Amino acid sequence: MARRDDNRGGRNQREEEQSDIVEKLVHINRVAKVVKGGRRFGFAALVVVGDQKGRVGFGHGKAREVPEAIRKATEAAKRALIRVPLREGRTLHHDVQGRHGAGRVILRAAPAGTGIIAGGPMRAVFETLGMHDVVAKSQGSSNPYNMVRATFDALQREDSPRSVAARRSLKVSTLQSRRPGADADAGAEA
Repeated sequence: MARRDDNRGGRNQREEEQSDIVEKLVHINRVAKVVKGGRRFGFAALVVVGDQKGRVGFGHGKAREVPEAIRKATEAAKRALIRVPLREGRTLHHDVQGRHGAGRVILRAAPAGTGIIAGGPMRAVFETLGMHDVVAKSQGSSNPYNMVRATFDALQREDSPRSVAARRSLKVSTLQSRRPGADADAGAEA
C-alpha cells in the first residue's frame, strides 16, 4: 500500500510542475485546401511555454480546429523544454548569436532595469523563460518559426561561468578574475 501512495505523490508533484508553466501563443497560420465542395481550412499553431525560472520550450501543432492545434503545440512544447543559465535570474551571462535557416538573432546581456527589448516572437520566449533584462535584434527572416528557432539556437549556446570553469578544470573565482576589465574593477574597489 505504501508504494501506491509514493506513486501518487510523484504524479501530484509532476502535475504541480506542469501547473506553474506559462503558455504563450506566438502565431497561428490558416491554410486552405480546395476540394470539390469548396475550401477546407486547417490551422497551424506555434506556442512557447516556460516556467519563468529558466526553463523554456516551443512546439508546433496542426489541426482542423484552432483549439486542437494549440493543444497539440502546447504538448509538444512541454516535451521539448530546455534549461537556460541566467545571471542573477534576470539576464544572460554573455552576448550570443543564433541562426536557423534565414533567421538570425543577436542576444545581448543588459543591466538591471533595461527590460525586454525584443520583437514579438522573441519577446514571448524571454517572458516565458523569466528573463527580465535583454536586448535582442532579429536580422534576416521575420518568419516567426525561424525567429523562435534561431532564438532557441542562441539560448542553447549560452554558457554559465560554472559550466565553463568545470570544462577547464578551474574554480569559478579564478575564471572570473581573468575577465577583461576585472583588474579595473578590482582597482576601483580598492
